[in-house]
Amino acid sequence: MKFSSLIIVLIFSSLTIQAQPDRWQQRIKYNIDVLMNVTNNKLTGTEKIEYTNNSPDTLHKIFFHLYWNAFKPNSSMDVRSRELGKTIIKKDKDGRNVLDWDGRVTNRISTLTENEIGYQQVKSITINGKKQQLIEHETILEVILDNPILPKSKQNLVVVFEAQVPKQIRRSGRDNTEGIKFSMSQWYPKMVEYDYNGWNANPYIAREFYGIWGDFDVNITIDKNYMVAATGELQNALKIGMGYTVAGYKPPKITTPTITWNFRANNVHDFVWAADTDYTHVTKKVRNDLTLHLFYKSTTPYNDSAWNNILWAAEKALPYIEKRFGKYPYHQYSFIQGGDGGMEYAMATLIRGYGLGTVFHEWMHSWYQQVLGFNESLYPWMDEGFTSYAEEEVMAWYNENYAWRSPWISQKQKEAILYTNENMKDELPLNQSANYYGYFNLVKSPYEEPLTTHADHYNTNRGYGLSVYAKGGVYLNQLGYIVSDSLRDKILLAFYNAWKFKHPNANDFLRIAEKVSGLSLHWYNEYWINSIKSIDYAVGNINIDTTTSHAVITLKRIDKMPMPIDVLITYKDGSSELHYIPLDIMFGNKPAENKIARTVHAAWKWTHPEYNLSIKRKINEIKSIEIDPTQRMADINRANNKLVIPD
Repeated sequence: MKFSSLIIVLIFSSLTIQAQPDRWQQRIKYNIDVLMNVTNNKLTGTEKIEYTNNSPDTLHKIFFHLYWNAFKPNSSMDVRSRELGKTIIKKDKDGRNVLDWDGRVTNRISTLTENEIGYQQVKSITINGKKQQLIEHETILEVILDNPILPKSKQNLVVVFEAQVPKQIRRSGRDNTEGIKFSMSQWYPKMVEYDYNGWNANPYIAREFYGIWGDFDVNITIDKNYMVAATGELQNALKIGMGYTVAGYKPPKITTPTITWNFRANNVHDFVWAADTDYTHVTKKVRNDLTLHLFYKSTTPYNDSAWNNILWAAEKALPYIEKRFGKYPYHQYSFIQGGDGGMEYAMATLIRGYGLGTVFHEWMHSWYQQVLGFNESLYPWMDEGFTSYAEEEVMAWYNENYAWRSPWISQKQKEAILYTNENMKDELPLNQSANYYGYFNLVKSPYEEPLTTHADHYNTNRGYGLSVYAKGGVYLNQLGYIVSDSLRDKILLAFYNAWKFKHPNANDFLRIAEKVSGLSLHWYNEYWINSIKSIDYAVGNINIDTTTSHAVITLKRIDKMPMPIDVLITYKDGSSELHYIPLDIMFGNKPAENKIARTVHAAWKWTHPEYNLSIKRKINEIKSIEIDPTQRMADINRANNKLVIPD
């Protein structure tokens, strides 16, 4: 495509993508009142739900998630975990078998006693005062409606339930290894999402979460000695205090044994809370419409500094994050100690420690798990992969620009960061990032499956992790190679702005990418997402054009996935030139990305395993030939990508 044509396409695309996509989706309002008994770890509650059926379909039944029913011996989660744990992944250095456990779960559910298990029991669901028929399928509750919910209509439901908080195994629970009393995720009967695919009634096996956009008004009554951290904004802060008000404010003395906390959150699809008697609560107002919260248990002065470093780093990184990925739309975000590693929720994350890698990863989920709201069961590679890509970008930017300036780290840590920034950044090529490294390990293993695999149905935990996090993350890095980094960044912003609060799918992203870039990209998803074919290109023989005496370089596609190709030729006189070979099924070229002179050649037909690259200089002038000098292409064998010609 000529430069002028590309400009016209980009202008047209920028106008087209402003229109919001038109796809119906359901809507919900929760009014939840719960009483937490901190002595017996039981929860009783009532949900008043307003459900709007925006679909064209008449609903004769509805479904609810009862996540905590997974935390019982012989549950589907328990058996699935123990079955995967039988798979031998490899031998360790001492020759012992490494099993395919999720290390947080292993066989722990099978050992839970009656007072350690979790459960959620819905006592009744009533509509207009009439009880509905309930059929429990372990972690899914089927509700047979006496009167269907008609298209474009609303229905009010009252749900009465009780639950026992499990000993923390995975994400939810009580009394975790860090001593947090209650980590309350997946704690309420949550209505299942009904969308253009129908009901998404996925049993809770290990992962993932998907919900209806809506508004939450939640009252949590708990022992007055507990501090509560939660999704949303606290409505009765003046009554409670505990760090939710201005410094120096003293709330009225609480004379009752319990206190009720009222949180509200609008336009979210989940709600999480945590509670402990020994939380330290720190806040930072990073702009007029956004306050960050931190909740942690202090054990040493060093931990105080490390925890406080989270809010300092978050404030510094936020402008960069919003410039790259879109504006954070809520007024609050909370980093809450209480996870089993890290787990993202609406306006909050539960984290186990204060490591900034986890902090940035979970925070970036606010963009890709909460605001965009991917169906994580069907598109886990978008949820985790996009987040892993963003985490690496944000972490690299922060380390280079601010990490060494933090007042919350030691002088020794500052010196280590400065040394790395100065001496190490050019030593590791891009494809040695965690995402590329993980992907190359995946390709070498027998555990790779297509990224279209349902999150719960991967054959191994290892295959799932390396696929959705690493290969999913490489997807965006490599997209920058295909369309240019600058257009990839515009694609991400355009996608966020067009699809926020709308549950987009993989094709929705691809269509935005095509509109912004002006290139055809379906082939990319067909190979990278729908298959496990890999990339391997090589520099072959160099021949002489008998007519011109110029060099003709043979390039080879060794493996099955086709790609556009950048070739850098360096000459013995110190000059260099970049040769760009588009892929024929792209139907266009990416724009030039740097100041090196670039020659655009005829497209490489995806059916052809070889391509002859003709240049205008002689063989004896060439010093080296390198395919993909930026190393953004996930070529599984870079040893054959570069040919150095001896003097």
